[in-house]
Amino acid sequence: MSTSKLEYIWLDGYKPTQSLRSKTRIEDDFGGTLDECPMWSFDGSSTQQAEGNASDCLLKPVAIFPDPLRKNAYLVMTEVLNADASAHESNMRALIDDDDDDFWFGFEQEYFLWDTETNRPLGFPLGGYPAPQGPYYCSVGAKNAFGRDIIEEHLDACLDAGINVEGINAEVATGQWEFQIFAKGAYRAGDELWVARYLLERIGEKYGVGIEYHPKPLGATDWNGSGMHANFSNTTLRTCGSKETYEEICSKFGKTINEHISVYGSDNDKRLTGLHETQSIDKFSYGISDRGASIRIPIATVENGWKGWLEDRRPASNANPYAVAAAIINTVKS
Repeated sequence: MSTSKLEYIWLDGYKPTQSLRSKTRIEDDFGGTLDECPMWSFDGSSTQQAEGNASDCLLKPVAIFPDPLRKNAYLVMTEVLNADASAHESNMRALIDDDDDDFWFGFEQEYFLWDTETNRPLGFPLGGYPAPQGPYYCSVGAKNAFGRDIIEEHLDACLDAGINVEGINAEVATGQWEFQIFAKGAYRAGDELWVARYLLERIGEKYGVGIEYHPKPLGATDWNGSGMHANFSNTTLRTCGSKETYEEICSKFGKTINEHISVYGSDNDKRLTGLHETQSIDKFSYGISDRGASIRIPIATVENGWKGWLEDRRPASNANPYAVAAAIINTVKS
């Protein structure tokens, strides 16, 4: 008889930014399929998802991945349900309207590797600041790139888990990195991004390095913040061949600014200032190849005869990809 470790992963009820939680379940003779993963429960009173006198919340498995960090183990992404099996109010996945997987998403996850002893990004000296940003983007060499062992190990772990990582790169600021996740289907894209975040946190533990998702952890300085740019398409965008159709869809987003900003991450006002490749949080714009716009129309889309995708550049690095996807889908479908 063989035993397997199933790491159930879920999102807690903290506001305004949810955190990852997980716990391990041991199963005998487990075959590695999602159907074999039983519903489980947890103490919601410890995660701000229930009161102590009615504390049971349910974990419904929605995706499974081999765990690349432990032997005979699997990562089970779950969504939180109430005791009556209805969707918990913290369950943003339940808001997605994409049962036919018509929407494809590519998330560009930026983050800082954070020195837990100095409380500053990796590569920052104890006093003052490093040289101004410029040489760090897609950099190489010990003077400019910090924490490469961590991000390389994370890349390998994601690939070993079967997560569709499309790339990694050093970002504009010291100690800032990015990975990209793509999936055909909004549910899958969100599941894979959350599990990739989970693996990054686990690997950070090994090195004693924190993962900082705050969109502007360096405050009002001349350093870039971190985003989670959302590239998206549906059948219409992938096949229409019409500039007018693209402009019509982009215009819809201009009418729903507040609805989107409300789920695009906390403290995003500190990042969306109109500087550092952002549009102001209270304004909306779109443009071809414009990284200062709210929505960028990629040049590849135009060169392909207006068949491709759009990039919403507003989501912050700490945004919930489920909520972002749900908002985008609702607006496109409206």
